[in-house]
Amino acid sequence: MGKITWQGGALLAPVPPTLVTCGDGDGNVLTVAWTGMLATKPPKTYISVRPERYSHSLIESTREFCINLPTAALARAVDRCGVYTGAKVDKFVKSGLTRDKCAVISCPSVTECPVCIECRVTDVVGMGSHDMFVADIVAVRVDDSLIDESGRLRLEKAGLLAFAHGAYYALGRRIGKLGFAVRKKR
Repeated sequence: MGKITWQGGALLAPVPPTLVTCGDGDGNVLTVAWTGMLATKPPKTYISVRPERYSHSLIESTREFCINLPTAALARAVDRCGVYTGAKVDKFVKSGLTRDKCAVISCPSVTECPVCIECRVTDVVGMGSHDMFVADIVAVRVDDSLIDESGRLRLEKAGLLAFAHGAYYALGRRIGKLGFAVRKKR
């Protein structure tokens, strides 16, 4: 198989198209695909947001946000939250989403999302077109239907949404778990 070389660009996929909630009171919700884990101890994450976006100033002033992981069934709502501005539209109403109370931080979360990751900003790093909000994960709320009898999280049952090269996808079937390539056969 041959490969061609392109100039460096933003091409990493799939990514999670998350619904990020922010702001005091009713708050706002925006779609963010540029997010991920930075560390496990302490648990740290990040989101990258353009400074001209309405939500950027909300996050900057409250120094809090919640990363809500949507299911494939929420693809239309995720897309709507990515094309409207919260400065002019209540995106919760426009997208048919329900506000929920976070456990630790003051902004709302999204009831329909099975996982809500509550975050407090520790650093803001200018990255050119986007600012990266580095944050401590202060609470994680998970739909109890995703917890098995032994108390283990079964995230594969959530039917999470993925985004790759301008399109949304439902995550597929499990093909292995960590260490399966080197595990000895019984």
